[in-house]
This record gives sequence, C-alpha cells and structure tokens, in this order.
Amino acid sequence: MLFQIRREKFIYAAVFTLLLILCCGCGSRGEKTQGAMELIKSFEYQQALDELDSAEEDGENIRFINRARGIACMGLTEYANAIEYFHAALEGSNGLVQDVDFDINYYLAAAYTKDGQYDLAESTYNAILALRGGEVDAYFLRGNVRMNKSDFDAAKQDFDKAVSMAPDDYDMLIEIYEVLEHFGYVEAGQEYLRTALDAGGKKMDNYIAGRIYYYLGEYEKAYLALEEAKEKGGEKSYLYLGRAYEATGDYNYAANVYNSYLSANQGSAEMYNQLGLCEMARGDWQKALEAFQAGMQLEDNPILQTLSFNEIAAYEYLGEYERAAALLNNYLKNYPDDEKAKREYEFLSTR
Repeated sequence: MLFQIRREKFIYAAVFTLLLILCCGCGSRGEKTQGAMELIKSFEYQQALDELDSAEEDGENIRFINRARGIACMGLTEYANAIEYFHAALEGSNGLVQDVDFDINYYLAAAYTKDGQYDLAESTYNAILALRGGEVDAYFLRGNVRMNKSDFDAAKQDFDKAVSMAPDDYDMLIEIYEVLEHFGYVEAGQEYLRTALDAGGKKMDNYIAGRIYYYLGEYEKAYLALEEAKEKGGEKSYLYLGRAYEATGDYNYAANVYNSYLSANQGSAEMYNQLGLCEMARGDWQKALEAFQAGMQLEDNPILQTLSFNEIAAYEYLGEYERAAALLNNYLKNYPDDEKAKREYEFLSTR
C-alpha cells in the first residue's frame, strides 16, 4: 500500500499549547539551561540533555533544569521520562505557587496526554483550574483529554466554557471544530462555527469568515472571502485560499496561489508543504518532492516531521523504494512513536 499523505492539522491542542509555552518559556535561570532551551527550539533534544547535565554540574537552578529535561524528553517521545522530570521540577517548589508551577503542570498534562494517561492528564488540568479558574487554555485542553476518553458531554461543557470566556478567539473555535471532527462529531463542531458566523458582525473580517466557511465546507464562499483578504491576511490567507480551491478540485489554481506567495515572500514551510500536497494531488510526484525538500531546508521549521514524512511518500510514488526505505528508517529514529510510519517501513522492507 502507499502512504496516506499527512496533512498538518493541529488536532491535539496540547501540542499547540506546548509549542506556545516553549516559545515563551518562563525564565532559564542559568546560561547553560538557556543554551539547552535554544537547542530544544532547534529540535536538538539529545544535545540539550547533555547541556543540562553540564548545567546541573555547574549548580544552575535544578527546577528549571528538570523542566527543560522534561521538554527535551517529550521531543524524544520519551514520555515516561518526561513525566518523571516534570514531577521532580514540581517537587522542588518552595511551597509558594508561582507561574512556573502552572507552566510545568501544563507540560505535565501534555506528557500524560501523549502517554495515553488521560485520567492523570484530566486530574492535572483539574488542579490548574482549582487554583486558576480563569485559565481558558486549561478548559480547552481538558476538553481534548475528555474527547480522548470518549466523554463527549463533559468535553462539550469544557469547550462551551472556553468559548464563553473567549468568544472572539476564532483560532480556538477552529481547533475545537478540528478536535470534534476528528472524533466524529462534525455537526457539533460546525455548530460552534455557525454560531460564530451569526454573532461575528463587523468584528469578523473576510479572513476569519473565509476560514470558517472553509471548515463548514462552503468552499465558494470561502475563496470569495479569502480572495478579498489575501493581501491583508498574509500567509494564512493564501494557505486557506489555496485549500479552498483544492477542495473544489481546482488544483491548478491552488498551485498558482501557493507559488504566487512563495515567489513574493520569504520561504514558508507550511506553504511548501501545501504546495507539495497539491502537486501530489495533480500526480506530479517530482514537483511535490521538490516542494517538500525546499520546505525542509528552512531553519526553525515547526513542521519538519510532516515534511519529512511527505518527502518519503513522494519518493515512494516515484518508485524509488530503496531511497524511501532508507529515509523512513532515519525518520523512525527521530520519531519512534509514529505507528503509521512503522507499518509503512514493514511494507517498504519487502519491496
């Protein structure tokens, strides 16, 4: 069988929040710890762990060292180790609840979620909300966990609460839709989007409306709104505009949209990935490969895993099975928890 091409969809919001916290951080408390965090941002997780060992030897703040170790272990998909480090970081508290304690608990809940320990993840969000009832992210993320537990009613209560607290957070609304759609509750997800459209009024510009129409499957309305918004909205407007045309089967125009953005702007990993997927849909495997590889060359790449997977898919469609197998073997060293990739490697090994 051939690869199922992976599209970059941020279904699990825990990952999204994790990235936000990672970018912001909450203080490194030491030069080497700070250096390790920079390595983590560059996806150099093992090097970061080595630097953190050196930071501990130099007597830097052990709470922040263990926090960083946990983040690095999550990057390595070593979730059990990550959980231990986050607990160690929390146990180093002086008894006064600080911002860093909430930060670590968000990471801990994300690690529990990735490890499939949904009850413990939910309990962690409960603890956050018991002390800070106004944490929109905690309601949103607990809703994700409850969906993983097949508790739709409880999850919807959390999503309703999050929306009531941040009704104009349209990114969150779309993410709620994606989670519900992923678990088979499409109509419930669309209800949030339609309610937002009805209530948006003048606060909702063409970019926001276009994205919502896209997820509602109203593609003509989506691309008409996004055509108006593309210059003002920037990269994301072009991405959604192209996707709307792709959804109607007009891959030629969609490819033109992506290429027009890339020709006039600095490289965008997500744009290259979408262009590659569009070329795959058109059956031009070579152009698809070139697009994925161009995206992989960009620094500080947030979707390197996705691009790497799609590069392998392109080689497979080109019939270069040995090359695809070699790349997939390396891919699994970097992303060992990808079950689909493991199954595909078994298939490629027989070609």
